[in-house]
Amino acid sequence: MQLFETIRNGWKIIDLRKKIFFTLFIIILFRIGSYIPAPFIDAARLSADLAGSDSGATLFSYLSILTGGALEYGAIFAMGVTPYINSSIIMQLLTVAIPALERISQEGEEGRKKIAKYTRYATVILALIQGIAYYFYLRNSGAGYLSYGRGTGVVAQIFTAVIIVLCFTAGSALIMWMGEQIDEKGVGNGISIILFAGIISRGPRAIGTLYYNAVAGKWPAVLAICVVFLAIIAFIVYMTAAERRIPIQYAKKVVGRKMYGGQNSHLPIQVNMAGVLPIIFASSILSIPSTILAFMPNTTNWFTKILNLFSYQQPFYVVLYLGMIVFFSYFYVTIQYNPVEMANNLRKNSGVIPGIRPGRPTSDFIQKVISKITLVGAIFLGIMAALPILVGSVSGMNVSLGGTSILILVGVALDTVKSIESQMMMRYYKGFLD
Repeated sequence: MQLFETIRNGWKIIDLRKKIFFTLFIIILFRIGSYIPAPFIDAARLSADLAGSDSGATLFSYLSILTGGALEYGAIFAMGVTPYINSSIIMQLLTVAIPALERISQEGEEGRKKIAKYTRYATVILALIQGIAYYFYLRNSGAGYLSYGRGTGVVAQIFTAVIIVLCFTAGSALIMWMGEQIDEKGVGNGISIILFAGIISRGPRAIGTLYYNAVAGKWPAVLAICVVFLAIIAFIVYMTAAERRIPIQYAKKVVGRKMYGGQNSHLPIQVNMAGVLPIIFASSILSIPSTILAFMPNTTNWFTKILNLFSYQQPFYVVLYLGMIVFFSYFYVTIQYNPVEMANNLRKNSGVIPGIRPGRPTSDFIQKVISKITLVGAIFLGIMAALPILVGSVSGMNVSLGGTSILILVGVALDTVKSIESQMMMRYYKGFLD
């Protein structure tokens, strides 16, 4: 209810209304591009085959959810926002690992612009690699998804491959530009909004799947999935807002005739500090074997058997997936939060944690708290990531929206509401006189 109330109040503000209209306009363009097929691809046949397959059992369908179905249509936006998200994560990791990039990131606004430029270059490179992998998947599938115009020779095949890969790469670059336009002229984070639009577009298909299974006599399973769905939303909202508050007490000091400090505060540490980044990064790493398998012809040997272990519903994949989520949760928190720096800032501001001495004991205490909270957040992310796999295996039903998708939807919705509320406060701040 708060979401709709905030949007309704923001709609009354002319400037904010224009930003909402602009954001909706970009979303419409994104959805149109998600249905425009790239040249030389039989989009109807590709979509029909994938719709009739066990779409919930492959990593391919998971990526299709993130792209709003563009991947299974062979559309120009088939790569979606995944190249940009992966490049952003890689740049964050490289900024910590490479001293030169770390110095650039500390140069203020100019440094952020340089990092953003490098991120764009990395996005194009990753989109090019993913586009090549997708082309080889279409070619090696043997289902005849590709046509070669007037010829079937080597030149025609090379020309077709170049055109398809360039269309996919250009589509990813265009999506990146559209996200930046939302950041500048719209509401919320642009890339997150586009990702939100792609996932929410799968809602009608999920509802249709539930209706079909209910008519087929599986209504107990449908009812159970609906209850679980509502419980997941409530649980995600609760965990997103959950935090561990470390009490902080500031010392009193007298300056002239006035006394400053002496108040009590707290240091908030969110349970899910890493957000959905560990899930996205883990799924990106685990998609590498599937990408390699797409380059290979349809043959069976020891190497392909090893690659098939990374199939979406294999127990080995699930165990490795959960382990990588925990690893990347700790890794991300480690590079983003420095307990020593936090302890030094408390000392500079005459702040102490009750019962903990300043300096090294304070940093050790903060590190201990962060480690415990990160473990809880990592377990939470692991449950959300493994939930669609487990539900699909137990119920035998394929519902498009899984735990990860719901986690992204709820997170983006909450961030967008906060963005609208902050802009409303800037325009209607009454000051100290009212």
